[in-house]
Amino acid sequence: MLRAAVIVLLLANALVFAWSRGWLAPVLALPGAGEREPDRLLQQVRPESIVVLGPKAAAQAASKAAESAAGAPASGASTPP
Repeated sequence: MLRAAVIVLLLANALVFAWSRGWLAPVLALPGAGEREPDRLLQQVRPESIVVLGPKAAAQAASKAAESAAGAPASGASTPP
């Protein structure tokens, strides 16, 4: 009984491996063979505005953001009169 279960599991693993490698493409197509996340790509807002910074520029921007966040009051907090 246990031997049969092990053989069935090994065959199932071999089939899933062959399917994921595309070896069964003529028989079974891979799911989502095109884009991986087309919905997310369509929901992007102004993707051209993204800029990749170098290490120094990123560190400067992070320190500037931390300073401005530390100086700004919390959004829900009210200032005493």
